[in-house]
Amino acid sequence: MISFKDSVSVEEIQDIVENALIKYESSMSDSFDMSKEYIRYRHKRNNIRDRKNDIFEILHEIIHKSSSDSNLKRDNGNINGDGAMGIMLQIAANISKYYYLSMVIDKDIRELYNNGYIHIHDLDFYCLTETCCQIDIGKLLKDGFSTGHGFIRPPKDIMTATALVAIIIQSNQNDQHGGQSIPALDYGLAPYVSMSFKKIFLNNLYLSIAYNLDMDEESEQMQRLNEVMEYIKENIDISMTLSGGWLRKIAEKIMPILNIKPVDEHLMYDNEVRKVEIRLQNKVYMSALKMTNRTVYQAMEGLIHNLNTLHSRSGAQVPFSSLNYGTCTTLEGRMVIENILLAQEAGLGNGETPIFPISIFKLKSGVSYNKEDPNYDLFKLAVRVSAKRLFPNFSNLDAPFNIQYYKENRPETEVAYMGCRTRVIGNVHSKDNETVFGRGNLSFTTINLPLIALDLQQSGVCYDNPLEQLKLNIKEYIDVCAKQLLDRLKIQGKRKVKNHPFLMGQGLWMDSDKLTYDDELAEVLKHGSLSVGFCGLAECMVAIYGKHHGEDDDIAKKAYSVIEYMRSYLDELAEIYKLNFTLLATPAESVAGRFALINRKKYGIIEGVTDNDFITNSFHVPVYHEISITKKIDIEAPYHALCNAGHISYIELDGDPTTNLPAFEKIIRYMHDKEMGYMSINHPVDRDPVCGYTGVIKDICPRCGRTECDDIDMDKLFELAKIYPEASVSYNKFLKQLTNKQCKGE
Repeated sequence: MISFKDSVSVEEIQDIVENALIKYESSMSDSFDMSKEYIRYRHKRNNIRDRKNDIFEILHEIIHKSSSDSNLKRDNGNINGDGAMGIMLQIAANISKYYYLSMVIDKDIRELYNNGYIHIHDLDFYCLTETCCQIDIGKLLKDGFSTGHGFIRPPKDIMTATALVAIIIQSNQNDQHGGQSIPALDYGLAPYVSMSFKKIFLNNLYLSIAYNLDMDEESEQMQRLNEVMEYIKENIDISMTLSGGWLRKIAEKIMPILNIKPVDEHLMYDNEVRKVEIRLQNKVYMSALKMTNRTVYQAMEGLIHNLNTLHSRSGAQVPFSSLNYGTCTTLEGRMVIENILLAQEAGLGNGETPIFPISIFKLKSGVSYNKEDPNYDLFKLAVRVSAKRLFPNFSNLDAPFNIQYYKENRPETEVAYMGCRTRVIGNVHSKDNETVFGRGNLSFTTINLPLIALDLQQSGVCYDNPLEQLKLNIKEYIDVCAKQLLDRLKIQGKRKVKNHPFLMGQGLWMDSDKLTYDDELAEVLKHGSLSVGFCGLAECMVAIYGKHHGEDDDIAKKAYSVIEYMRSYLDELAEIYKLNFTLLATPAESVAGRFALINRKKYGIIEGVTDNDFITNSFHVPVYHEISITKKIDIEAPYHALCNAGHISYIELDGDPTTNLPAFEKIIRYMHDKEMGYMSINHPVDRDPVCGYTGVIKDICPRCGRTECDDIDMDKLFELAKIYPEASVSYNKFLKQLTNKQCKGE
C-alpha cells in the first residue's frame, strides 16, 4: 500500500518498481528475468550517483578548505594549493585520480592501493606522461628549438644561453609530471662562455685601439681598423686560454694600424710583435677575462632566480629542477661551476636560500676529489656553499655502480641524479645506449614493507624462517607492481609525439627525433626505467624481530638480504621483459604519512612500527634513533649499490657547519669512500629578516645582537649595511618607510 506524502525519493520509487517486477514475474509461467535486469540497471545507476557524490565532496574540500586543513591539497608540496591556479590543478589531479582508480586500473591493484600495500606515484598523470628526463642542453642550445610559438635561434653568449636553459626546463616541465635534470651543466654551457669572452675581447680590443689613437669615425685609419677587426673575427680562433698563438696573430695584424716600427735597425721584428702581444695580454685579454667572469656570474644568478620564479602548469608551480656539474676542467667549464656555486651562496634577492635548483656536485678522483685534482678547489667551494645553503648535494662517480659507465671527457657517461634521488643509466633494452642524456624514469610504484611484515607477524602462523617467508610475500607484491607498471607503460606507449610537443617533438627523449608528429611512443619509451620502490625497512624489521637495522648487526644483515632479494628479482624481470625494471629507495615524504596512517588504522599503535606519523624513508636508519655519523654511513652505504633506480643518504647536523668546514668535508669524504652514490648533509638554516644573517640563530642573532621580537637601532643597521649587502636591503626599506611616514606627517 502506497502511503501519500509530500515527496518520494528515487530509492523509494525504485523499490516500488523492483517489488512490482518481482511480483509480476512470480505470477507468470515464463519468466523473462526482467527484475534481474532492472536490479543490475539500478546498481549501475547507484554507482554513478555515488561517484558523483564522491566527486562533489572532492570539489568541495579543494575549493573551500585551506591547504593546512586538507590532505588532498598537500599531495604536492611544490604547488600553492591555496592559489587560484593551484586549486584548479588540484581539482584536475584529484578528479583524475578518482577516474583512473575507478575506470582504468585493475580491481585487484586498486584494492591494494586503497588498502595501502602499494602506492602508485603521480596517479593523477597515470594515462598522460612520464616522470622525468635528463636533458642534453648542449644539443638543444646548439641546434635551437621551438616551444610551440616560433623557433628560438641558438644563443651567442652565456647570458642568453642560461635564459634559454630556464625556458627549456620550464617547457619540458609542462610535458612531464616529475623533475627536470641537467646532467652536465658545465659542459653544456662552456661553449657560450667562450662566445661571451670572444665578444668582450673583440669589443675591448676595438675600443682600446680606437680611443688610444683618437680616430675619427670616417677616417681612412678607422676604415682599416674595421677591416682588420672583421678579419680577426672571422679568421683567428680566439679562446680563453693563450695556447695556439692566437694573441700573437692579432698583434701582428694590428701593428700596421698602430704604426709600430722598430726604433732601432738592430731590433728584430719578433721583439716588437712580442711587446704588442704583452700589452694585449696585460690590458685587453686580462680585462676580457674579468669581464667574462662577471658576466658568467650574472648569468648564473639569473638562472637561479628564473628557476625560482618561472612557473609551469598554468602558473601553479615552479619547475622541479636539478643541475649536475663539477667535472669539466676547461677554463670555461670551471667558470660555470665556480659562478653557479657563488650565485647559490649569495642566495635570492633578500638573501633567502633558493629552493631550486637542486644542485649536485660530482666527485671524481683525478678530476675533483683529490687535492692535486684540477677541480679540487671547486670541491672546496662546493663544501663551503653547501654548509651555508644546504646545496649542492654530492654525487660519487667513483662508486663501483657508477664508475662502470664512466668514460673520460664524455659527460653523457657520467651518472647524474634527478631531484631527490632518481638515477637512470643502465639500459637492458639497448646496451649501446647506457648513457644519461635523453633518458629518465617512466613511472614508479612503492611497496609498504611494514604492512607486509605486520600481516606476516599477526597471521598466527609460526614460520620456521620468517625472513624467507617475508621475501616470498614481498615477491608477490613486486609481481603486482610489475604488472601495474607494464599496464601503465602500455597506455603511455599509445601516446603520440603530438601529446608531448616539447619532450618528444623537440627530440629531448632518446630516439624521439626519429619519430613523426603522429607516431606512437612505445618503442622509444623502452629507454626509460620502470621502478619498484620500498618504504619503511626499519619498521619492517621491528615488526618481525623487535629491532631495526640500526640497533643490531644481525638484524642489519637480515634487512640487507631483503633489499638484495628485491633487487635480484627485479633484475630477473628486466632480463625477461628486456625493460629497465629497477629498484628505488623511494623518496617517501608524502607516502610515509599515508602508509603510517593505514598501518596504524589496521593494527593499532605498535611501538617502533606504527607509533609515529610517518614511516622511515626507504633503507634509512630512523631519524629518531641516536647513532654516530660514521655508523649511520656504514649501515646505509651498501644499499646504494642495490637501489639502481635511485638512492640518497642524509646526515643531520644540529650546529652551524660553516664554522668547521674541514669537518663538513670529512663527512662527505667518508660517505664517498664508503661508496655511497648520492649524499647530502642537512643542517639548520635560519635567517634574520632584518640584518640578513644566514646560519644558525638560537636566541640572539650573532650579527646584530637582537632577539626575534626586538627592533634594531637604525644607526647600527646603517653600520651593518656598509659591511653586509643583504643588510642594506633592510636599511633602505626602513629608510623608505620612515620617509613615507614623515611625508604623511605621522
